[in-house]
Amino acid sequence: MNYTVHKAFQKDEQQLTSYIVNYETTGENFGNQDRNSLKLFDLNGLTINVKSFKVPNVINQVAYRFLRKSKAQRSYEYANRLLDLGIGTPKPIAFYEYKTAFSFKKSYYISEHLPYDLTYRELTFDFTMLSHEAILRAFTRFTFRLHEAGVNFLDHSPGNTLIQLNDGKYKFFLVDLNRMEFGDMDFETRIKNFARLTIHKSMVEIMSDEYAKLSGYNYKRVFNLMWEETEAFQQRFHKKRRLKNKLMFWRKNK
Repeated sequence: MNYTVHKAFQKDEQQLTSYIVNYETTGENFGNQDRNSLKLFDLNGLTINVKSFKVPNVINQVAYRFLRKSKAQRSYEYANRLLDLGIGTPKPIAFYEYKTAFSFKKSYYISEHLPYDLTYRELTFDFTMLSHEAILRAFTRFTFRLHEAGVNFLDHSPGNTLIQLNDGKYKFFLVDLNRMEFGDMDFETRIKNFARLTIHKSMVEIMSDEYAKLSGYNYKRVFNLMWEETEAFQQRFHKKRRLKNKLMFWRKNK
């Protein structure tokens, strides 16, 4: 096992390590446990969460061992980078990795657990929500800030932005950080970044309108590409799901 602990939490290194060593039998499960496991722990009165990434497949075990940074390490490093840019994300605390001589096994990312009122996902189905449009426009401004800072959040999807309402002073925080690119973003890259967020044309119209005002791009140009990319993503998503269901039919028959 090797690990890196943020300098602000080095005094808690022994306690943090014990959470990792005893992860399977301690902590409180939080959220969806299907892909990766997430648990809450108390660190001297501070609620923290520990994300346990699954052991990768055989090919990626070699890749993560010798060629690529782990998801946990990238999450930790990207969180620090976002905070340096003034972009909201839960405070990074540490990452841990288990490796053998020739392969990569488990990894864990530890961060502060932030209280929040909703995620972007709720905006996609609760259209009676108070200030729905105002929140959506504020989210679009937040995304524009990301793009201006050169942050291409590749997992910009409904569950990966936490929202604090704060009496109309909305704050946004990114989670699930392990897939990001940094650098100048052209028009197409910026607008494609909205493709995974919603299936609703009315929401795309509002986000396109706000983004056009902020960026100076023509509204029709923004909307046409954003809606085109939204539809294309949905087609790919459902095609992939249908293929997966066909390939995994034997599970349903068990």
